[in-house]
Amino acid sequence: MKAVAVTPATKSIGIISHEEPRIASPTEVKVRMIEVGVCGTDKEIARFDYGTPPAGSPDLIIGHESLGEVVETGAEVKDVKTGDLVVMMVRRPCARPDCVACRAGRQDFCFTGEYTERGIKGHHGFMTEFVVDDERYMTVVPPELRSIGVLVEPLTVAEKALMQVWDVQQRLPWGCVADLARAGEFQSGHCHRAVVLGAGPIGLLGALALLTAGFETYVYSRNSHDDPRVALIESFGAKFVYSEERTVAQLAEEVGNIDLVYEAVGASSLAFDVMKVLGTNGVFVFTGVPGRRAPVEVDTDFIMRNLVLRNQIFFGTVNASRENFQAAVADLARFRERWGDKVERLITGRFPIEAHADLLLGNTGGTKNVVTIT
Repeated sequence: MKAVAVTPATKSIGIISHEEPRIASPTEVKVRMIEVGVCGTDKEIARFDYGTPPAGSPDLIIGHESLGEVVETGAEVKDVKTGDLVVMMVRRPCARPDCVACRAGRQDFCFTGEYTERGIKGHHGFMTEFVVDDERYMTVVPPELRSIGVLVEPLTVAEKALMQVWDVQQRLPWGCVADLARAGEFQSGHCHRAVVLGAGPIGLLGALALLTAGFETYVYSRNSHDDPRVALIESFGAKFVYSEERTVAQLAEEVGNIDLVYEAVGASSLAFDVMKVLGTNGVFVFTGVPGRRAPVEVDTDFIMRNLVLRNQIFFGTVNASRENFQAAVADLARFRERWGDKVERLITGRFPIEAHADLLLGNTGGTKNVVTIT
């Protein structure tokens, strides 16, 4: 079968012929791949910044944003059936018996770092014709979400972040003031205010998740006003703030108390500037991984003072659990119900597998580009 793979030893990338996988255990499922999203991680692997083939293989089949159709199931498979649309989790647990997270099925919090990740580290990915995986790593996508199902995996970044935010904020009285007002406990007020840094796929999906969760949402980005993403952001009900026109201080003045910052751009200089204006009792979530650039100057005393005196929380999040995938599917359905076909505009274009080089090595632009497998 055809597959797009990188070969780190020779620093080459292309379509290879790979043996079609077969079901080898009773809980495995064979999936015909339909679409695979292309993201920044794939482009970095294509530049050979990282990416590790499975043991014994010179090649790594890439791609981790999946949508496929079940074509065969093992004898003990219970949760999926032939014909189901599914997305597959990315990370697989380490084998260490002392890793509490992996033994509990939460390899997204693996303590050892010895996990594998499909299409990234030690495990072939999804940019190929067929994949076999265990059913415990699969989440069913309803047929009515087929056109946007490939967005599930990138949306899990926001879903995991929001779940952790709700857990963390149980430390204080943090209910939505608007809900309390409706209950007669307050006369007026607003729900929480969130700032999203970046207008890429992770940022836009995060903005939709925040809007759906009741946040007054601002997207702070350097995208110019004539960028199609800006009109899309505003059509969803978020507010766009152009970073070339408004400083971080002016952003904070416009927003008011910033309850949540969802960082989705991987720019540490911007992130640490915005840290200074995070509101009282606020949470700052990092999802981006910055490249190796020159050191930036940080006012550590100011940030530490705010952390203590404003009861702030900073945390990073990576990868996702099955419950995050399930939440992403549920939220995609809510997005479709609220915004209709407009959600499909997050997908800029669909391209045949033969166009992989332009997508991975070129500057195709847009929000989310997708490789169509079948």
